[in-house]
Amino acid sequence: MSPAQSRAARGLLGWSEADLAAKVGLDERLVRDFEGGYGDPPSGQIEALRSALCAAGAVFTDAPNQGVQLTAASGADEGTRLGALTTENDR
Repeated sequence: MSPAQSRAARGLLGWSEADLAAKVGLDERLVRDFEGGYGDPPSGQIEALRSALCAAGAVFTDAPNQGVQLTAASGADEGTRLGALTTENDR
């Protein structure tokens, strides 16, 4: 996972640096430094961050381009789709 992928995944999930750090029991500064490209954190810490993001629904891609997306089952509430609106939804 690259620093840019970490930032993107947090953005998609609506997590702050502090939120991600708390999920894995690490210091917020580690997340900030990693995503800012500072230092060289141990691979185990990066994997812990990646695992937390994956558990929340982030899917990382490397080829042909690095990226991140959310799975359909990520738990993100998209609301009620236009075609599904009924008077029952108003309650």
